[in-house]
Amino acid sequence: MMTRTEAKQLINDLFEEEALVIGGLVAVHRLDDDLVWRLVKNLDVIRGKALRRIEAKGNSSGNGAATARPSIRPHPAIEDFLIKLRRACG
Repeated sequence: MMTRTEAKQLINDLFEEEALVIGGLVAVHRLDDDLVWRLVKNLDVIRGKALRRIEAKGNSSGNGAATARPSIRPHPAIEDFLIKLRRACG
């Protein structure tokens, strides 16, 4: 079983890799500066949520309140990636 410290490091490593991928795309393609800032800010929020979930694991029996999702369809590439993630999780 993975320790909390190992899980946190795994999450941080994953988000570092994502940041490097985004950085590579930004270097090759002209993207709006505001878009890049918003994307990275949102990734950091997601990273923080994941780290807090790891920290809270075992501290409560509930799964927390479900958050409402907007009814906007994601880009097909994003949708395909989400489907793959959900299939991998069972």
